Formats: sequence, C-alpha cells, structure tokens
Amino acid sequence: MAKNNIRKEILQAMAGLLTAAFGLIAALAWNEAIKAFIAKYVPMGSELTGLFIYAILITIIAVLVTIFIGRTLGRYDMELPEE
Repeated sequence: MAKNNIRKEILQAMAGLLTAAFGLIAALAWNEAIKAFIAKYVPMGSELTGLFIYAILITIIAVLVTIFIGRTLGRYDMELPEE
C-alpha cells in the first residue's frame, strides 16, 4: 500500500515538473515572438520604449489568461492554487 502511495506521489511530482518545464519553454518561445513582432511593427524612439510596450503587452496577456483559467476552473468548482 505504501509503495503505491510513493509511486503516486512520484508520478504527480513528475507530471507537475514536466508541465512546468513545457510551460517555461512555451513562455520563452512567446517571449521571443512578441519581442520580434514589436521590433518589426512598433516604431521606437529608443529601446526603453520597446521594453515598456513589451511589458504592458505581456501584463495584459497574463491578466486575460489568468481570468480565462479562473473562469474555466470555476465551471468545475475548482480554484486557482494559492502561491
């Protein structure tokens, strides 16, 4: 019985780590794509302007995705995990 619990915990931990790793990879890919888009289509007077536009855009996307995930979890009577 204890052996099965340990296996279950290991599998849960591995699933969490793999999900986080792929999430990081996806985030880094989007990071580069958004930076390239801004560099190509947004006229900038300085690099600082581009960084602010990038930060604002990422913040808006993060808020919208968080709201979407929260609403989706709410449909199943679940909540976002607290950090």
